[in-house]
Amino acid sequence: MQREIPMTSISNPAIWLAGYIPDIPTPFDEHGALDLAAFAKLCERQIDAGVSAILVSETGGEASTLTPAEQEDIIRAAVEVARGRVRVIAGAGSNSTSQAIELAQRAEAAGADAVLSVVPYYNNPMQAGIQAHFRAIAISTALPIILHDIPSRTTRELSDDTLLRLANSRHFIGLRDGTGDINRLLRLQPLLPAGFRLLSGDDATALPFIANGGDGCMSIVSNVAPELCQAVFSSCRLARLQTARYLQERLARLTAALTKESPAALKYGLFLLGFMSPATRLPIVELADDTKAEVASAIAEIGDEDIACPVERWHSPRLHEDSVARS
Repeated sequence: MQREIPMTSISNPAIWLAGYIPDIPTPFDEHGALDLAAFAKLCERQIDAGVSAILVSETGGEASTLTPAEQEDIIRAAVEVARGRVRVIAGAGSNSTSQAIELAQRAEAAGADAVLSVVPYYNNPMQAGIQAHFRAIAISTALPIILHDIPSRTTRELSDDTLLRLANSRHFIGLRDGTGDINRLLRLQPLLPAGFRLLSGDDATALPFIANGGDGCMSIVSNVAPELCQAVFSSCRLARLQTARYLQERLARLTAALTKESPAALKYGLFLLGFMSPATRLPIVELADDTKAEVASAIAEIGDEDIACPVERWHSPRLHEDSVARS
């Protein structure tokens, strides 16, 4: 029996499923366990910057190396920090439909407002299989679903026809488009139902995506420079495209540095800023020294006036100055 979706869970996604939504990393402590205190600070920083939603336990959060119980702990921690001030979107993707259903149900139990579900990867399903996968998830949870299409990681794309069929169901409220294809946005916009949100999953092409009518970006870079990213979006919405381009150019080196070896580069950048340990889980390893220097230099280029640098247990002011100076 299909479960009803409460109207409160999907009301006006245009209001909250928009702007720069950070794909928040998962901090680990010196023993490799979840560092929920550091995670809470990352979430609070984004809320203070004015985001409408946060994305947790997804690509930037190394979800593939988290146990289902750890993912549920991360989601619950985000919900506790948010306290209804912003929406919490939980990554709940898998190439196994039954596992994706379990993750979606765990996200619902933990209090998430929506789930992000990726196209099944590795096993190369046909489009009919992709559609059946997402529909099976939809009838298993009361949460609205945001689809995630990122062919560079899944090897299979979510075709336009499959997306349009899914979008006509009220269970599906948006797409995180990681293709970087602006023409696809223009192609889909007149065909999708009103209220279905289109967000970029690619920081490098986020500005043209938003300027051409996209609703926002699920972003890695926003973790490091949330205020600048919010300013890019606001400038686009106010049709101040020259300002938006200037701000995006300031972010260009940072975008290149963080996306080159994400999430290790993202974690190292946040380590330099004093927010968390740079620790990752295998098969992700520590950055090479030359890549560390690129990240440090890109952060220094933006300047402290646009990136808050709290003095936390991971980093002293002297260490911060020295690491940036070495770049």
